[in-house]
Amino acid sequence: MARVILTAVLIVLLNVLVGCGGADKGRGQLNPPRGGTAPMLDVRSAVEVDLIEQVAINRQAYQRALETLMAHYMQSGNNIKLQWAQKELDALNTMPQYDYIVDATVAGPDLKAGASIPQADELYDEAVMLHKEATALLLFKDNSLLRLALDKYNEVIRKHPTSDKIDDAAFKAGEIFEHFNDYSIALVYFQRAFQWDAATPYPARFKAAYILDRQLHNRSEALDLYRQAVETEGKQAKYSVWKGFAEERIGELTKSGEPGQR
Repeated sequence: MARVILTAVLIVLLNVLVGCGGADKGRGQLNPPRGGTAPMLDVRSAVEVDLIEQVAINRQAYQRALETLMAHYMQSGNNIKLQWAQKELDALNTMPQYDYIVDATVAGPDLKAGASIPQADELYDEAVMLHKEATALLLFKDNSLLRLALDKYNEVIRKHPTSDKIDDAAFKAGEIFEHFNDYSIALVYFQRAFQWDAATPYPARFKAAYILDRQLHNRSEALDLYRQAVETEGKQAKYSVWKGFAEERIGELTKSGEPGQR
């Protein structure tokens, strides 16, 4: 019994620690809620993904073992131990479980958005619907729905890497990561949007520059991207506010001649 109580206390403490605010805590990389046994990860290559695959296997085995134990106690009529196993399974299903693979990083910068693929369009539309539903209320965002939308955006990139929707999916995913304060990951997704489609209709360069400038304090790279953004995305009237901000920051960052030190 003492072990059960200690386990419960540790799980509560872990949840409290993960729930704390701050940047780059991986909140966007929490797996979205799913019913039943957790699916296996789409593993690709290298040592890291081998380790990630093993974690996924162990998670799955742990869950199945608890479910088997519960079935045994149910059949034998041991209600006390059945309750213990149920509590442990509930704790397993509610504790943070991260997706350690960042799809935009794995995909790399060299994909080209171009092909019209109906399956990709359908996935993207599903993601957008979830995204809109999650942000329907002005002052409240449904983080669980956002993670489900993020999962769909990543699925577009992962399953249809030549689709003309990959830059759209990357930008929208970047916005979600930005919401979760996962700025380093958001930066990668914004960069992928304009790397995969140089004429992307989104202010991806502006957003990437802003994160580099304000959140990651890499002013030298930010300055370069601000300039690129003004020359490309800044030509669109709808981004005039972004353009004005970027031009102001370019002036401020170049005054000292050492933008990286400001």
